[in-house]
Amino acid sequence: MADEEIIKILVLVIGSYFLGAIPSAYLAGKLIKGIDLRKYGSGTVSGSMVYEHVAKWAVVPVGLFDIAKAAIPTWVGVKLGLGEIVALMAGMAAAIGHNWPIYLGFTGGRGLSNFAGIMLVLFPEGVLWIGGFLLVGWLLGDSAPWALVSLVTMPLFGWFFEKVEIATLIGVVILVVTIIKRIEANRRQLPKQEPERRKVLLRRLIFDRDIKSHQEWINRKPERL
Repeated sequence: MADEEIIKILVLVIGSYFLGAIPSAYLAGKLIKGIDLRKYGSGTVSGSMVYEHVAKWAVVPVGLFDIAKAAIPTWVGVKLGLGEIVALMAGMAAAIGHNWPIYLGFTGGRGLSNFAGIMLVLFPEGVLWIGGFLLVGWLLGDSAPWALVSLVTMPLFGWFFEKVEIATLIGVVILVVTIIKRIEANRRQLPKQEPERRKVLLRRLIFDRDIKSHQEWINRKPERL
């Protein structure tokens, strides 16, 4: 690999992180309602919390921006002829920036919109796959477990379209980042006593929250935190 190509990759990946770290949901909360979104609901800087606590219409521009900030670096990686793996690295750097943004002390979102942006470039059929599972979860009142199922089964869907390699790679990388983010949970403190500590970790992994009630979790406000 030539030095020039290595420099291109480094610039692309580092630049992608800083682009992805732009906290559009946080900015929407501040500009529209004057709130710090990290103190509401799940505490994530995400489109879903914009929908719940800022303004329902605002989730559209926020979501589109979050998709674009991962899709653009991924597309650039492909257009520069750096290959699918480097393109995926660029998109995931943006997603990592979104999940752990330097501008907000590394407390960010969950990266779902970013993942969609990556797949729109590398495996657009995967957006339909994940979207279908999320729709099922929404109808059942809790999409978090279904998001995990969609990622675990992504290779099967890729096989159907004869894209099993890229589908598997995307599914595995996104699954690993998703699990880390759910467990880390913006460094939210865990209970000190067992077995409640284990229960919270399990809820985080499967349901992406610390308590049983989904509605109570997403409706939390500062005075209740």
